[in-house]
Amino acid sequence: MQTNFTADQLTDPDFARSNEVLRACVHCGFCTATCPTYQVLGDELDSPRGRIYLMKDMLEQERVPDDKTVLHIDRCLSCLACMTTCPSGVHYMHLVDHGRAYIEEHYRRPWRDRALRWLLAKVLPHPGRFRLALVGAKLGRPFRRLVPDARLRAMLDMAPKRIPPVSRNDDPQVFPAEGARRMRVALMTGCAQRALNTDINDATIRVLTRLGAEVVVAEGAGCCGALTHHMGQTDESHASAAANIRAWMREKRGAGLDAVVINTSGCGTTVKDYGHMFREDPLAADAAEVSAMARDVSEVLKELAPAADAPEPLRVAYHAACSLQHGQQIKGGPKTLLKKAGFEVVEPADSHLCCGSAGTYNLMQPEISAELKARKVETLEAKAPQVIATGNIGCMMQIGGGTEVPVVHTVELIDWATGGPKPPALATPAP
Repeated sequence: MQTNFTADQLTDPDFARSNEVLRACVHCGFCTATCPTYQVLGDELDSPRGRIYLMKDMLEQERVPDDKTVLHIDRCLSCLACMTTCPSGVHYMHLVDHGRAYIEEHYRRPWRDRALRWLLAKVLPHPGRFRLALVGAKLGRPFRRLVPDARLRAMLDMAPKRIPPVSRNDDPQVFPAEGARRMRVALMTGCAQRALNTDINDATIRVLTRLGAEVVVAEGAGCCGALTHHMGQTDESHASAAANIRAWMREKRGAGLDAVVINTSGCGTTVKDYGHMFREDPLAADAAEVSAMARDVSEVLKELAPAADAPEPLRVAYHAACSLQHGQQIKGGPKTLLKKAGFEVVEPADSHLCCGSAGTYNLMQPEISAELKARKVETLEAKAPQVIATGNIGCMMQIGGGTEVPVVHTVELIDWATGGPKPPALATPAP
């Protein structure tokens, strides 16, 4: 694609990177075949190719974003299926991140939108605040039909039936390895996950220590910054990321670290991009080192090669989270772990398509999100599974809200198969 950025514009690292991304695009349209929003809406401007044209025009002209451009960029899930499909290697993620940051800086949204985005940014990345919000949502759910805004109704629907108690395993501390220590890793405990489902981190710590990893929850680490990053709120997202970089590098330079283990794939995609995000920052070298250490829990488990034996021969439908299969290009590893553990693993049709969760997308674009959820649940249930497994808390909440089939994290099944407790979601409810 021909671009017309000025020499002055190209001195800006973000504009220079967007120029590189745009020039790689050859207009082929392969991306439209795997774009969830294009499949749902059928509008070229709701495809990656259409959004690329919109962002190119907006950025080259450095104009105030118009309502149409903002609408179509906001509708993007950032599922990154287009990056998996693209034969030219267009790094759409870096382009849309720049586009969103530009919109955030130059576009004044309606007050309701500003208020909602402010609320999400101030609540979701903070587990304590989020937990209080979930309690409030449960109390407000009986009055759902009186709420006029579909986005606010989606927030009420988000609250789980049971809000788990705080897990003290998420506090800064060190969990020693069982037996000979094979590696030392930092566990990213996350933010929303700590309020929505504490079983995931607990299972991760158990299985890693059981397999010989010393696990540290680093002082000062917290939200990865993805939630605010995808809303274009660069200062907030970089502040969260910088805190993590400093926390993990203190451990690296202290007792040492072999990896930063992440069990929420949406976070993993962002942490693995810290090197790019901080490329012009004084933290650049440390950020690049953290990105190099960042690994999804399935990658670490593959290396530790657990001797697993499924207590029950369950039929498991594996949902590939977009941030794992497209953002990190991790596809076969989690399925291999489950199969080697003795589970029967099946995959739904169109497994490359997003479930509609996508961070805050299900709260800000509830209609499109609901359509994608219904499609995903239908394809999963068509496989008649006894349990659904995935590697991302957002996907778990999204899919779980549309099916009676239990939904668990992949690591919970591996923990169970290596001697841990049965995942609570699979436990027989008390009479």
